[in-house]
Amino acid sequence: MKHLTQDIKEFSVLKKYPSPIYYIGNTALLKNRKISIVGSRRPSSYTQALTHELSSKLSLRGITIVSGAAMGVDSLAHNATYDFNTIAVMANGLNIRYPSVNTSLIKNIEEKGLCLSAYAKDEKARAYTFVQRNELVVALGEVLIITQAELNSGSLRSFEFAQKQNKKVFVLAHRIGESLGTQDLIIQNKAEVIYDIDDFVNQYKIEEENKDEILLFCKYGINIQLALEKFGNKIYEYELEGKIYSKNGIIYPK
Repeated sequence: MKHLTQDIKEFSVLKKYPSPIYYIGNTALLKNRKISIVGSRRPSSYTQALTHELSSKLSLRGITIVSGAAMGVDSLAHNATYDFNTIAVMANGLNIRYPSVNTSLIKNIEEKGLCLSAYAKDEKARAYTFVQRNELVVALGEVLIITQAELNSGSLRSFEFAQKQNKKVFVLAHRIGESLGTQDLIIQNKAEVIYDIDDFVNQYKIEEENKDEILLFCKYGINIQLALEKFGNKIYEYELEGKIYSKNGIIYPK
């Protein structure tokens, strides 16, 4: 667990910069385009499926998914990302993996993605730390997606942070009587509805889509066997040409 030596530019929208910020993982993800996804701790099967689809398709585009590592929508959003192209903002010190039910997920994010926290070693999560965690999650993303929320839920507090930060908010279309919090945002014209996930994802093309497919595939480090299955001997050619290198069975771009 270390602390960042450079400010995170997205946090400039906050009234007070949280310092220091501690981290475990790949800080290069902070340079990527990012979208925040939050929602209910008890999502419906419909929400689970669409959260997974949104997160996986956005991350495959090179968009880094930001969430809070909580149960429910948060963990679904993190888990669905391609090769853990994700940032988890924690409400406690990073030596504590909380909630314990997500220990395996958090460990994977530490190893392949990025965990951030405004809290020092051994500091436990409390009501106020969850509030600040939610504010940081919103600040990191270009936009906020709330996939399910009930009235007066924590996810609606995230919406309030998005308003203060002038961030666009998107929600899913739900059936009558479900996700009443996001339904209320739609009624008040305070959020845009995602009716088609592919149409939404297509808004977020990144420059690297026009670049080398192999280098993009290996951007965050990829298992050599997966790379060989997809590209065959081209992988060895790229290694000989010095475009990529392997370490402990993982391929990385140079």
